[in-house]
Amino acid sequence: MSVLFVEYPKCTTCRRAKKFLQENNVEFIDRHIAEENPSKEELKTWLDKSGLKINKFFNTSGVLYREMQLKDKVKTLPEDELLDILATNGMLVKRPILVKEDTVLVGFKEEEWVENLKK
Repeated sequence: MSVLFVEYPKCTTCRRAKKFLQENNVEFIDRHIAEENPSKEELKTWLDKSGLKINKFFNTSGVLYREMQLKDKVKTLPEDELLDILATNGMLVKRPILVKEDTVLVGFKEEEWVENLKK
């Protein structure tokens, strides 16, 4: 079983997550989020599979997030518009993202990844 690992290589959390995958012999396809930004359709699919609210997909600690003053917009804009915004720049998207057939994990919480990779 191969999973999609969406990361930004300079991100320390992404590096920890990648090391975790390698140490646990998880086959994965590596994707650089800034070079290959997720499309609106991908983001919508991931959102649905994750069961999360769309605000969890935003990289709230990113410079771009602050520059675009998204903090309040995320609370009020419709999901469709927020997906459009996320699809414009990979640096707006929280990472790492692990995409399995039936599950999408956003951010790296080791316990959650262990649990989901057993399935």
